[in-house]
Amino acid sequence: MRIAHIMAGARDGGAELFYERMCVAQAGAGETVLPVIRSEPARAARLAAAGLEPVGLRFGGPLDLLTRPRIARTLRAFRPDIAMTWMSRASMHAPRGPWVLVGRLGGYYDPKYFRACNHLVGNTHGIVAWLRARGIAESRTHYLPNFVDDCAGTAPAERGSLGIPADAPMLLGLGRLHRDKGFDIALRALARLPGAHLAIAGSGPEEAALRSLAASLGVAGRAHFLGWRRDAGALLAACDVFLCSSRGEPLGNMVLEAWSARRPVVALAALGPAELIAADETGILVPLEDEAALAAALARVLAGRDLAQRLAAAGRERYERDFMQAPVLAAWRRLFEQLIAERKGTPR
Repeated sequence: MRIAHIMAGARDGGAELFYERMCVAQAGAGETVLPVIRSEPARAARLAAAGLEPVGLRFGGPLDLLTRPRIARTLRAFRPDIAMTWMSRASMHAPRGPWVLVGRLGGYYDPKYFRACNHLVGNTHGIVAWLRARGIAESRTHYLPNFVDDCAGTAPAERGSLGIPADAPMLLGLGRLHRDKGFDIALRALARLPGAHLAIAGSGPEEAALRSLAASLGVAGRAHFLGWRRDAGALLAACDVFLCSSRGEPLGNMVLEAWSARRPVVALAALGPAELIAADETGILVPLEDEAALAAALARVLAGRDLAQRLAAAGRERYERDFMQAPVLAAWRRLFEQLIAERKGTPR
C-alpha cells in the first residue's frame, strides 16, 4: 500500500509527534510511505534517519499559490493509494486525484477546511460525533485512535538533574505552554500541596506568565520548567503522578503515555480525558477550573499507595488493549483497504 502523509505542523507538538510515529511505524510495517511536511530541518532529519524521504514545502497562508500545485505534482509522481492530510492547513492545500484523500482530525476543526477530503478520521468518538452532527455522512466519518510508544521499562530521569529532591513527591505535566493546557491551574493546585514538586515539560507563549504566577504563589522553587523534551518516557518513569491540567484537550496523548508507563493519572475533565478515563478506575477526573478539587485528588493519590498502584495497573491494561502500536496500525490498515476497495469498486 502506498500512503502519503501531508502535515503542515509546527516544530513541536503532540500531533506532530504522532505524525512522525505514524509515518515511521507504517513504513516499518511494510507500507510505502511518503512524508510531505512543512520545511522543518529537524523533522526532516528524524524521518530521513528512519529511512524515509520527506518532501519539504512552504505551506503558507491564503496567498501561497505554489504549495498546492507542488503537492499535486509530488502526489502524481508518488502515485499513492491513500493521501492523508493532518489538520486544517494541510487539508486546505491538498488536491483531489486518483487517490483516496483522507483528512485526519485530532481536534474540533472547522469542517470547511476538509471539503476536498473523501473521508474524515477523528481520533476520538467525540470528534466523530461532532462531525456527523454537522451533516457529514456516517459513511465518510471514522474513528481510529492514536497509539503511543510503550514507555514501560524506560530508565527514569535523574531527579537531581531536574532540580527535584529525590525524596519529594513529583508531579509531571507535559504539553505546550498555552492557556488550553491549564498549567496555571496546576500551579494553583501545587500551592495547596506543601512539599510536592511539579515538573512541566513543554514550551510556548505562556512561559513568562506561568513563571510569574509561580513566583506570586510562592512555589517558584517547587515548579520546574523543563522546556520541550523528547524523553517523556524517562520523565514519566521519574514521577509519582501524571497531571493533565488541560481545560481544552480533544484527546490527551499524554494520558496514553502515562498509562503506558504505569503511572497514575489525575486529570481535569476536558473532552478528551473525560472520554478516555473511567473515573476512579483508570484515573481520577476532577471538574474543570477547580484547583482545590485538583489538589485534593493529587493529595489522595500521593497518600494512597494502593490507590496509585490500582490506577496505574488499570491504565496500563487499557493501553495494552486499545492504544499499543500493533492493534492501532492494524485498524488503520483495515480502514485504508476498505476505502481503496470502495474507490476501485471491487468487493473485499
